[in-house]
Amino acid sequence: MGSSEPGNPKNEDLTPYCVLVCEDHPAIAGMLQELLSFDGFTVVWARNKQEALDRLAEGSPDLLLLDLLLPDSETAGWELLAEARQRTLSPIIVISGLGRSANRVRALHEGADDYITKPFSPEEVRARIHAVLRRGKPRSSFANLVVDDARKEVLVKGRPVSLSPKEFLLLRLLASSHGEAVATADILRELWSPSAQAPPTSQDVQKYVYLLRKKVEEDPSNPRLVLTVRGIGYRLAV
Repeated sequence: MGSSEPGNPKNEDLTPYCVLVCEDHPAIAGMLQELLSFDGFTVVWARNKQEALDRLAEGSPDLLLLDLLLPDSETAGWELLAEARQRTLSPIIVISGLGRSANRVRALHEGADDYITKPFSPEEVRARIHAVLRRGKPRSSFANLVVDDARKEVLVKGRPVSLSPKEFLLLRLLASSHGEAVATADILRELWSPSAQAPPTSQDVQKYVYLLRKKVEEDPSNPRLVLTVRGIGYRLAV
């Protein structure tokens, strides 16, 4: 697979990355599987939306490669992207024959971390995969709270806290603002897909702030970490 040396970013702890490839064309899927296996990745292949969702139900892979044109229906690829983003915090790379910039922008807005247009170079795919997997952000610390985006880990007073994907996305969004207020409208735009069947409201944001506070606050009724900025939104205490 070319002259580059294989370089699985997880080799240091001897745990190979698992990549879910959702692609209905056997030739393309086979090429991706060969490329990824050469670099030491474990590859799981799904031929359609339902197979991909079944694989996600079995456990979250470290990376998803998703085609937007799937045999289930004309919208299956977009539906899979939205559902996958709800189910996992792992990076998602879209590989699609839909080359218009509007499709790329939509995919990125709906949760994709990168977008590759067919036909593509195997070496480009390899480079983008490794770039996405290397893209770890440093820890953000706020009072007794630590948000480690690379590990998708949250610590409160040194104790790990288990968050749902949407709770983590909310906390990560607040952490990325470094104590500045994040508007409720921005939270709605970042956490929910524009194509959601039931458009979210500020009450949905309040619900997830409430759930997040229950897990990270010592006294959720008197929050000292996740603060309300009246008339604007929320921020983290610094």
